[in-house]
Amino acid sequence: MKANYSIVAALTALLIAGAGEAAAQANYPDKTVRIIVGFVAAGPADISARVVGDKLSQAWGQPVVIENVAGAGSNLAGERVAKSPPDGYTLLLGTNLQIAANPSLYGRMSFDPVKDLVPISQMVSTPNILAVNNDVPAKTVQELVALTRAQPGKHTFGSAGVGTSQHLSGELFKSMAHLDIAHIPYRGGAPVITDLLGGRLTMFFGNISLVLPQIREGKLRGLAVTSAKRFGATPELPTMIESGFPGFEAIVTFGLLAPTGTSPAIIDKIHRDTVRALAMADVRKRFDDLGMEVVGDTPAEYAASLRGEVPRWAKVIKEAGLKATD
Repeated sequence: MKANYSIVAALTALLIAGAGEAAAQANYPDKTVRIIVGFVAAGPADISARVVGDKLSQAWGQPVVIENVAGAGSNLAGERVAKSPPDGYTLLLGTNLQIAANPSLYGRMSFDPVKDLVPISQMVSTPNILAVNNDVPAKTVQELVALTRAQPGKHTFGSAGVGTSQHLSGELFKSMAHLDIAHIPYRGGAPVITDLLGGRLTMFFGNISLVLPQIREGKLRGLAVTSAKRFGATPELPTMIESGFPGFEAIVTFGLLAPTGTSPAIIDKIHRDTVRALAMADVRKRFDDLGMEVVGDTPAEYAASLRGEVPRWAKVIKEAGLKATD
């Protein structure tokens, strides 16, 4: 009798726990949701999180708080989310390079971004623009290549830091064009723009939201975009592929991810509500103004996209001998 009683009690406990979990999922969210961003405030990643976060907050009737946890190539933010309870209340605003490239850049990581984070939806994508100071006598990418080859070791490219899309775009260009140019890392994109305008840098594969206003004001010269096709905001600029570099693609994507183990029902709800937010006219206009294209893909599509980028960037990083230390 005691054995039977114990079995019944255990089954009852399991049923109660299961019912409690189902109720929690059905009521999600019933408290504040945090979106962790691995970059400083007011940058493209932060703005993307806030635009979508505001809409999710309205839809859910719960606060959606954006927390900026910059450092270590955004690994600090990724680690915090990966090690959070998988309940949907701590999400990551991640980039494709943060997930796909960081494992190759950083020798030691306390988590595996591919295994420990589950993709929800890729929200937006944006290319970089290869821009030069107006005093640089190059009107096309091929002219820039000829200039740097004629003066090996003299020219530089800036980035917002080691492992950023600007850095890896520059390394890809350096490798494909066989150039002797030096990488100058900064802490953020704004100081890169300052030194590029001042003639202290030759070129910058800059985020479109940073570089395009300077180009439109005639302060910098845009030569090409790093997307596979011409970008809607800059139809006059050729791609790097059109400029003589087949296969050159280096875009930045921003998307939502959760800790692995999060309920599929919660992932599905966040995905559906995120896609609804991205379809809103005011959200689309906001991203258009920032030079970003709305994506809004499924969790499976987002996961496949990230997996496909891992070997490509691993190859670039290995060939360039890159290694991040912070």
